[in-house]
Amino acid sequence: MNVSVEDIKKLKELTGIGLTDAKAALVAAEGDFDKALEVLRKKGLTKAEKKGDREAREGIIDSYVHGGRIGVIVEVNCETDFVARTENFKAFAHEIALQVAAMSPTYISEADIPASELERVRTESRERVLAEGKPEAMVDKIVDGQVKKYFDEKVLLSQVYIKDEKQTVADFVKENIAKTGENLIIRQFKRIELGVNE
Repeated sequence: MNVSVEDIKKLKELTGIGLTDAKAALVAAEGDFDKALEVLRKKGLTKAEKKGDREAREGIIDSYVHGGRIGVIVEVNCETDFVARTENFKAFAHEIALQVAAMSPTYISEADIPASELERVRTESRERVLAEGKPEAMVDKIVDGQVKKYFDEKVLLSQVYIKDEKQTVADFVKENIAKTGENLIIRQFKRIELGVNE
């Protein structure tokens, strides 16, 4: 099957794999670019997850100011100074700053949510669901769904990535781990909005 050179190059750039592998993936997907990307993402994610245990202490601090009203500063880490200096890594860090500016997360990951906050949201949700008269057998499932939805908007890694609604920020991070070949960590962020005290 013939696949376009443009598609091969685009797939290579998006995933960080070699041209031969990109072509093979497109051929296997019968020329369907999205299908090939999805398959490679899944493969890349497994590679990314193995890298997730490695130490990441290099990196950069990036900032973004939107219209003089919203300011964001983020620390994003990688394993080596070499990767920290690359344009791809700098662009990745900047994308994270843009995400924080646009979506105003409170936590980086679910592990950062205090138990008391989790319990407060769960209790409020349960009271609301019971007040609506939902069947007892469904209450826990509904509460779980509502709590997940609530925190998906508050947790940076769980948020929908602003430049690709088919991805979460965690997917975007894993994609970049696959591209760089290094563990990448969003260490911290601070978002300031004019006239809003958090």
